[in-house]
Amino acid sequence: MLKLSQVCHVLLATLVSISFAKTVNAEPTATLNVVVNGIHHQKGEICFRVYASEQGFPMSNSSGSQSGCAKITGNSVKKQFTGLKPGTYAVAVVDDQNGDRKLNKDFFGIPKEGFGISKNPTVSIQTGTPKFRDASFVVNKNTTVNIIMKYSLDS
Repeated sequence: MLKLSQVCHVLLATLVSISFAKTVNAEPTATLNVVVNGIHHQKGEICFRVYASEQGFPMSNSSGSQSGCAKITGNSVKKQFTGLKPGTYAVAVVDDQNGDRKLNKDFFGIPKEGFGISKNPTVSIQTGTPKFRDASFVVNKNTTVNIIMKYSLDS
């Protein structure tokens, strides 16, 4: 009987050790703070999409790691994204004035609403849509990125 009790204690100790090992080896997560400056409107919302790869960047409404919108309350808006795996990301934002949560463009493909992209790359007819590599940055424990809103293509 004493031996069965000892076996139970060893088994219990092993299970507890394994559960602690899994907790210790849990993947760390990171927080991304996105600050958008230069907003021209005082109504509507700024919609954000965080991309972990070039897939869908920067136009897809269905690609991306996380997304969300924040009500415009001034010429600057902040949004926090938590639980990201440390790695390389890019962010695209839209000054959504009509509530459809996407960037509206005219017949020629020129944006009709304000937009912004992390690292603020040049966006013009000559350069076209920025590539993920031109807008990406490393996110580790706590990262802040600043985006300047654009309301026309760069010259």
